[in-house]
Amino acid sequence: MAYETIEVRVEADKVGVITLNRPKQLNALNDQLMNELGAALKAFDADEKIGCVILTGSEKAFAAGADIGAMAKYSFADAYKGDYITRNWESIRSIRKPVIAAVSGFALGGGCELAMMCDFIIAADNARFGQPEAMDMALTGRMMDASEAERAGLVSRVVPYDKLMDEALGAAIVIAGFSQIAVMAAKESVNRAFEGTLSDGVMFERRLFHSLFA
Repeated sequence: MAYETIEVRVEADKVGVITLNRPKQLNALNDQLMNELGAALKAFDADEKIGCVILTGSEKAFAAGADIGAMAKYSFADAYKGDYITRNWESIRSIRKPVIAAVSGFALGGGCELAMMCDFIIAADNARFGQPEAMDMALTGRMMDASEAERAGLVSRVVPYDKLMDEALGAAIVIAGFSQIAVMAAKESVNRAFEGTLSDGVMFERRLFHSLFA
């Protein structure tokens, strides 16, 4: 499939890499980009050879938020009938294989949320995170740098920018080297535990563990 707002490639024969590519808009997220991103993620999820996916942007911006210019034209009826956000932004939630966000530059608002919808984040030391739903950031409008984001648990690792893709690819190759079924089960059990009680989460994990003996 030909894409206009993302670039797609395969590394090491088993890692899918998706690069957001709207440089003039600092990778602001519009409907076309989110449609294409969902299609690319689903294609990698269905590809037997792919064990892990990396989602990244440019040095200057992972994604500088939702495309406000596009949103400005929407009425309530447009947003409601078109199921704005839910219809295509949440495609990533249905992906069963691990997705790593490799973030450099700005990850603001919806861009930060997109990174958080990935399974974990590896950040370059030039990354800047803005999350309007956090009270401190909502009231002050400030951004977190990569080291603060790591301390807050938003980011798993921080590396120099020139090592970002090497670090993300290294992690993805390790993940892709494991059993796909075991990896998907681990991801599913962790995500399930976030949304239920501790006892339910433990029981779900235990049953998946038992099933892996098959």
